Amino acid sequence: MTTGPVTVALRSLSPGDAEAAVRWAADPEFCRAVDWTPGLSARVVRRHWQLIIAAQEPAFHRWGVTVNGALVGYADLARIGPGGAELGIALGDRAWWGRGVAFRACQELLTLAWEADLPRVTALVHAPNARSHALMRRLGMHEDGQADPEPYGGEVVAVTRYAVQSPQVART
Repeated sequence: MTTGPVTVALRSLSPGDAEAAVRWAADPEFCRAVDWTPGLSARVVRRHWQLIIAAQEPAFHRWGVTVNGALVGYADLARIGPGGAELGIALGDRAWWGRGVAFRACQELLTLAWEADLPRVTALVHAPNARSHALMRRLGMHEDGQADPEPYGGEVVAVTRYAVQSPQVART
């Protein structure tokens, strides 16, 4: 990790990025935080990521989150359609948790959504994930109801839906 200036960016995924996912999958705390199955073999994780990297689905796009050019996580827009998309973010390198990297990556992701003329972006956050709740509020998102409860950290928990409208929609 660096102590100097930090540049956060999104970039397209590339075939070698599967190796970063293998490293992240070896971290049980990260797996619990993002609901990955702990203990998966490197072969299984690598294959899953290779499929994501190669995919060309119009309703789903994942970018790599980089800090000073190094891949530290991923961000995605899922369920992309005329009504908007769902934002997702995960930092696989826990050294960057709580340091503003997810906020800056999500700001860039929202800019991409607005440039694509999406009218609204939502995000789902598990009740115990205080950092993600704070992130959504910092991004200007507001609570927009509850989704179905989901497993998280070994128990079934409430899920809050957050939403934000594009600046173009908000002005009309």
